[in-house]
Amino acid sequence: MNATTLALRAYSAESTPAGTHRAAEYKLIARVTHRLKQAASDASFPMLAAALADNRRLWTALAVDVAARENALPSQLRARLFWLAEFTESHSRKVLAGQATVAPLLEINPAVLRGLRNEEPAG
Repeated sequence: MNATTLALRAYSAESTPAGTHRAAEYKLIARVTHRLKQAASDASFPMLAAALADNRRLWTALAVDVAARENALPSQLRARLFWLAEFTESHSRKVLAGQATVAPLLEINPAVLRGLRNEEPAG
């Protein structure tokens, strides 16, 4: 199972109720993803580093939220989201060190966005 599949499953329609929190999450993830895409296409390392920092903060906040005892999401969904946060942190370090590309991160966030919109992956 790859990171994209886990991201989509993490926000599948059967496991996450719709509501204002979901809409707010969508807007925030979309904004961070847009910035990350822009930075990836730009040759500016400082811009990429800043976008990666924003993405890491987003995923750290999600990890803290799903780790909280009072979080009402199903435990399996919480575990998937936590795993994605760990992957994002680890992979971002590799990108900053020049050991990996940003491509996997540009797959995870859009997959989560599709899940928030209850869409199936293309292809």
